Amino acid sequence: MEDVMSKVEQYKDIYSQLKKRLRWKVSDSRSLMMVASLYATNQRTFDIDRFVEVSDYIKEEVGAFSTLKHEIRFSFAAMLDTRFEDYQPKFHEFLSSYESLIEAGFSRGTFTYLAAMTMISDGGSRKDLAQHGMKVYKKMREKHFFLTGHSDYPFALLLSQRDENHEALIDTIEGFYNQLNQSGFRKGNDLQSMSHILSLHPEWSQEELVHLCTRLFDTFKQEGIKTKAIFYPQISLLSFVGADSSLVNQVKKVWEELNSEKLFKWHKDINLMMAVNFLISDKIENNSLMQVSLSTAIETLIQAQQATMIATVSAVSVTTAGGDS
Repeated sequence: MEDVMSKVEQYKDIYSQLKKRLRWKVSDSRSLMMVASLYATNQRTFDIDRFVEVSDYIKEEVGAFSTLKHEIRFSFAAMLDTRFEDYQPKFHEFLSSYESLIEAGFSRGTFTYLAAMTMISDGGSRKDLAQHGMKVYKKMREKHFFLTGHSDYPFALLLSQRDENHEALIDTIEGFYNQLNQSGFRKGNDLQSMSHILSLHPEWSQEELVHLCTRLFDTFKQEGIKTKAIFYPQISLLSFVGADSSLVNQVKKVWEELNSEKLFKWHKDINLMMAVNFLISDKIENNSLMQVSLSTAIETLIQAQQATMIATVSAVSVTTAGGDS
């Protein structure tokens, strides 16, 4: 737990720096919580001046009506800065990936930018990746038309990069969805996201993973943590590293630590998400196989949650600005 708490302290420090520097540039401080978490979970030294430099570069390089002109650019600046030393060429690779997705039929907006971020440095053809992603997304829509929307773009891209057999992939996702529902998880968007994450697992069977998730779900309740549907994705991530009661107890300790902080005490749901992310990132750092298979899923989940939040908060201002380019 010492290493996990060290991440928590790093997270607090980074958030405080961001809050001080950017307090007049963000409408919702939760977006800065998400940015700080990306640094804390990626073992990346935070340099506020470099971060602002990357953010300003993004703003300068996009069109007047781009979504990236808005505060969501801070999230993408963090993604670039935590992953790449030379961020400028990677940013333009990212923009090219985004345009490939638009050409493949994806709608313009935040979630397509998130999907484009999963394509950087994959090594494959951007056009092919985009087309594979759209095929997976369409098949998701065939199974769950009313549940599947733009927020599923990032996972459609992630999943399409891991499996060429799209029919088998969709069957796997659907299998998780149905088995989890039969085990007590409520149907809906969060269960679908949970199914997507479990489908990224390289080894365990569906039965094993559903069993682990059910045990984790029950342990959360035993620990007095209300198991809201929005926490389903966190439960699925925890299943990658185990299901014993001590794991949930550690999550609870980190959660309570964050809840006790004046900076974060009004954001208990996000605090629980963060507690899980910090714990998992600590568990996977010394496991190279798990790191490859899971770190991107964790990062994408954080990003997708953040995008949903920011899209809700800034919908009016973005619409007023005129859309995207």
